[in-house]
Amino acid sequence: MHIQQVLKTNLAAIVLMLLASTFSMAQFNRDDGQYQILEARYGTARRNVDVTSRLKELAREDIRFRMGNSTFGVDPDPGVVKTLRIYARSRNGQNRMFEYTEGSTVDGSLFTGWRGGNWGQGGWNGGWGDRNVGYGPGGGGGGGDEGQYQILQARYGTAQHNVDVTARLRQIAAQDRTFRMGNSTFGVDPDPGVVKTLRIYARGRNGQNRMFEFTEGGTIDGSMFTGWSSGSWGQGGGWNGGWGDRDEGYRNGGGGGGGYDPLTIVNATYGSGRQRRDVTDRVRSMVRDGHISFTVNNDVLGGDPAPHISKELWVTYSTGRGRQREVRVREGERLTVP
Repeated sequence: MHIQQVLKTNLAAIVLMLLASTFSMAQFNRDDGQYQILEARYGTARRNVDVTSRLKELAREDIRFRMGNSTFGVDPDPGVVKTLRIYARSRNGQNRMFEYTEGSTVDGSLFTGWRGGNWGQGGWNGGWGDRNVGYGPGGGGGGGDEGQYQILQARYGTAQHNVDVTARLRQIAAQDRTFRMGNSTFGVDPDPGVVKTLRIYARGRNGQNRMFEFTEGGTIDGSMFTGWSSGSWGQGGGWNGGWGDRDEGYRNGGGGGGGYDPLTIVNATYGSGRQRRDVTDRVRSMVRDGHISFTVNNDVLGGDPAPHISKELWVTYSTGRGRQREVRVREGERLTVP
């Protein structure tokens, strides 16, 4: 009798273990995402590589992870901030591209079968996808030109002396997605001895106007503009010329009643103690619609000014016509302004 009780007890324990295992596997493979991954690529428009297989390995280990060169074991375009692009298809058949800047966190909960790795089996025709219909960032089925703003004109100089550089900018855009600009870039110094500015006048998809302003020596990122590399912009119409300080709807950082105040990055430094680097231009280039948000790390900010030491980013900024403010963010934490 005692033996029978022991057998029954052991059998019950085995059944419970099997049920728990089944439940655990069901939880593990639960398909609660909305998008089926087709392919993943890492790099820039000029140089990028397929990282679908590596992404599968990462997905099996973590639902979320921070990514960069070390994550994928490759640096396809040294010296340039890179991007992970995940091309996916929603349950209703629409396409979408998810874009993550180097150093940011990828959340697998958006995707079906993330941990199971039952994705990336085809359905994407290859390439970076800037011009592929239906693969705009953050949305699908609405055209493959991921930028939000159509360039009307570009001028370089100061309020006193400036020149139209739209044609030259179009030539540069055909070669590079991101570049650092100055007098040598445009082949002209319209106001010698004075720090100059590149102003790009553009129109959003909703018809509202905006002026983007970049200080001499700053980095230009063409990803925010439609048709950047193809040069299908700046053909005239919609901009009446001139520097535009007093033109309604063309205020730096916003315009046309867009619902947000302009954000001005006055100064930004990154490092520790005396080992600090000026990263003002790099931080300015990441401002979008009067807002900035990114994770502070060496890759995003262009290098490690103080190796093996915990660093901080100091940013001085102002919004609208408000007073200047200062914010300090530790390495690994996220800067969000305002």
